[in-house]
Amino acid sequence: MSEIRLIIDSSSNDLTDSKRNLIVVPLTISFGGKDYLDNEDLDMQDYLQKMDENNVAGKTSCPSIKEWLEALEGSEKAIIVTMTSQLSGTYSSALQAKDMYLEKNPKSEIIVVDTRSAGPEMEIVLQGIEKILKNNVRWVDVDAAIAKMRTQTHLLFALQSLHNLSLNGRVSPALAKVAKMLHIKLIGTASKEGKLEPLAKLRGMKRVNLEMVKEMKKLNYQGGQVIIDYCQNEDEAEKLKDEILAAFPDADITLRPMHGLCSFYAEKGGLMVGFNEK
Repeated sequence: MSEIRLIIDSSSNDLTDSKRNLIVVPLTISFGGKDYLDNEDLDMQDYLQKMDENNVAGKTSCPSIKEWLEALEGSEKAIIVTMTSQLSGTYSSALQAKDMYLEKNPKSEIIVVDTRSAGPEMEIVLQGIEKILKNNVRWVDVDAAIAKMRTQTHLLFALQSLHNLSLNGRVSPALAKVAKMLHIKLIGTASKEGKLEPLAKLRGMKRVNLEMVKEMKKLNYQGGQVIIDYCQNEDEAEKLKDEILAAFPDADITLRPMHGLCSFYAEKGGLMVGFNEK
């Protein structure tokens, strides 16, 4: 199969990588009167500090159609992977860019994938796509193969702070205040429809880690690939990794720091876990 360009948005916590023929298109986070482009130039230390000091609702903006078109420029075949369409216009803007690109390049072929997720599950999906392409699946069958693969990928998350979620209307301010006072951690998942849904409220990271492994088992995890993304809490990510390995000694686990978009919602101490069942 001819070379295929891979394009993903920055909520995946990925970086542009020429070896993978991968381009990351950034989202923008705005708060405190300033816009932060979620790319490799973002000073995460300064960004997170400013975010902690902020007490006014911020917003996130999806990549523009122009940015998608720039990423597509010159490609004959491309696969665009986006965060869930339930929480962002990213998927919609990518579709519009696809249509515009094909108008000028009618011989090109483009697939746009709504992962119905964010963060590490997007990278799990991306690696699944790479495996499909290496297996020389016919282009006409690639879309269906991706859809089948995605039925075995999942996302869980654990949040230690609900500050930004309450500022931006995702949870009630009262819940955020009580959670902070009682040191309650929220565990959640991405539903099949792509909505982020709470699963449990717990105290103490030891209980959180045990519950995360329990939820992974419920989602049919059998020892496949795991990616844990963390926000200024690598030690806790390591502890979660140890809990997973205690239950599944052969698990393939990678730890990565979150970038701007995911850190905005997960905040300091947040964990996101993407995994493939097998």
